[in-house]
Amino acid sequence: MDAQKETFMEEARELLVKLESALLELEVVPDDTDQIDRAFRALHTIKGSGAMFGFDDIAEFTHDIETVFELLRDRKIAVTGELVSLSLSVCDQIKVMLEAYIGGPPADKDEAERILMSFREMVPEQDIGIKQPEEAPEKLHPHEEDESLGAEVTYRISFRPDRDILKNGTNPIHLLNELRALGECDITAHMEETPLLKDYAQEACYIYWDIVLTTGRGLNAIKDVFIFVEDTSDIKINVVDDGQDVNVSVDTKRLGEILVDRGDVSNDKLQSMLKNQKRIGEILVEKDVVCGGKVEVALAEQKHVKRTHEKIWRAAQTASVRVPAERLDELVDLVGELVTVQARLTQKAVHENDPELTAIAEDVENLTGGLRDNTMSVRMIQIGITFTSFRRLVRDLSADLGKNIVLKTSGGETELDKTVIDRLNDPMVHIIRNCIDHGIEFPDVRIQSNKPEMGTIHLSAEHSGAHVLIKISDDGAGLDPVAIMEKAEKNNIISKEIELSEKEIAQLVFAPGFSTAKEVTDVSGRGVGLDVVKRNVEALRGSVDINSKKGEGTTITLRLPLTLAIIEGFLVEIGGDKYILPLSSVEECVELRKEDSDQIGDSNILNVRGEIIPYVRLRKSFESLGEPPELEHVVITDVNGDRVGFVVDNVIGSYQTVIKSLGRAMRQSEDVSGATILGDGTVALILNIDKLVKAA
Repeated sequence: MDAQKETFMEEARELLVKLESALLELEVVPDDTDQIDRAFRALHTIKGSGAMFGFDDIAEFTHDIETVFELLRDRKIAVTGELVSLSLSVCDQIKVMLEAYIGGPPADKDEAERILMSFREMVPEQDIGIKQPEEAPEKLHPHEEDESLGAEVTYRISFRPDRDILKNGTNPIHLLNELRALGECDITAHMEETPLLKDYAQEACYIYWDIVLTTGRGLNAIKDVFIFVEDTSDIKINVVDDGQDVNVSVDTKRLGEILVDRGDVSNDKLQSMLKNQKRIGEILVEKDVVCGGKVEVALAEQKHVKRTHEKIWRAAQTASVRVPAERLDELVDLVGELVTVQARLTQKAVHENDPELTAIAEDVENLTGGLRDNTMSVRMIQIGITFTSFRRLVRDLSADLGKNIVLKTSGGETELDKTVIDRLNDPMVHIIRNCIDHGIEFPDVRIQSNKPEMGTIHLSAEHSGAHVLIKISDDGAGLDPVAIMEKAEKNNIISKEIELSEKEIAQLVFAPGFSTAKEVTDVSGRGVGLDVVKRNVEALRGSVDINSKKGEGTTITLRLPLTLAIIEGFLVEIGGDKYILPLSSVEECVELRKEDSDQIGDSNILNVRGEIIPYVRLRKSFESLGEPPELEHVVITDVNGDRVGFVVDNVIGSYQTVIKSLGRAMRQSEDVSGATILGDGTVALILNIDKLVKAA
């Protein structure tokens, strides 16, 4: 049961994310029935599974909330801002309850009771009251069966209402719409019994229906639809497909088989008609064995079941397996060791000059590369999940500050390593809080500036080579260069004599202790924020850039690597030591002869096909011993949009790099972001080219 409890807690957290997302959507579109259903299903599943696995307090607490959402589904109460806020507090309370099971602080029972009392006040007096907390949750009503847990079953329903059903005030169309709400539904109306106009009774119902319904709500939910007409109508419900065979193919019963199964035609008559070349449906209608309406119903059933089979088949093909993150990390570590061993094998093959060994080494290299790419893809998740979690932050914080702000997102399908996403949360929270507090103006100020009363924060993500660019933009006041310079001079971050461009001034906000807030609040003003963002992003081997225009807004761009485990590197040699540059940043290599270097002198610039490119001498930066070779090489890279060269002794080429973290003695070295083990067992340092350029 411990393993099952862990599974429940993981699923409960995922359901809470869906619940929170649905609630935030409802705040924008209160009459969105799909979102109401999403919220209800999430609550219902948390309640049902919680009771099953021993989380009785969660099940009991959620039971009362679920009842309110059932009233929402029945349109007996309406979605209001108060209800959404209260429901979001339900999410927070359930999260605390979950954490209490793994050693977190106990949940506040008084807070839970306050939430429940507030919900009870929303229930109309004429409706059955919500069960009191001390009462055990009643057994689920049949139509409340959780569709997320029940198997999708296909039913054949024949509904022949009483001729006088309309006189009794019942509209059959409403019953059919209730069936549609249960799942995927195909309905065929039969009108062959409708008389001529002279014999037509206006209050009589001459139509009857055949329905094919696929639902996970169970047989009782279907019977409940007809509960008030079952005594006066002819109703037949049969199971066509129970949905249990996950290995089912997309093939379905033939038309003739369905008609025989329905009892509309005998098997003998069917077999005799099959001798003809026409379609079986046409034959049976021509021979007056069965009417066209019944063939139409059978065809509709055939198409419906085929769609259902295709859906089940596709789901079986794309089935997923839940794997603990620790196991994925272990797998990545093992693949990393395999890459290192493969490099040793390749080096040995080259050294031995054995064609057979070389062929084996090449095969192992190809297999290792495929395994590496597949393992990395397993750890990739869409960043949209993280984007969604910030909607709640923007909603609550903007309300606390009295601002009107909406969060918009794009590029949520962009994938990034799970480790990167996990460590990205805190920096993005800092940035979004700054956008809300410092960036977006108050509504009256925005109106005076001819801006919409509602401010906008936009999160976007896109791939850029081996990196992902995440942009956080706002349409607020932007940065004030004058105020930033005054604050920087006051805090002795820069001297008064220095002159900076607007872009360089904007970068000052990342200095430690920098803040332009006039007073300390719960949100900001303590000088802790963007410097932490910069430090955390650089710890992920990423970079931060900021662009702002006063009065128009600010955009902060995070440039992050796709993964932190294995990268394609570019191996170079300096003073007998090996170093790795990120291959994704390398654009080209050019030669640098000693006589050309002597002519250039200390200017550290190079003319490459008419383009002036600055370069950094790594031999000088690392204080390498000995004289440089007569022919050096310049590795030209892209560093934050600028082309910068690095002078090295020798270029070896691309190299699959397994990143190893540095020891404690090297952690303060900003020029190096990690290390890797080469095929011969020696260590090569991975260079942080952004820091090297900044230092130069």
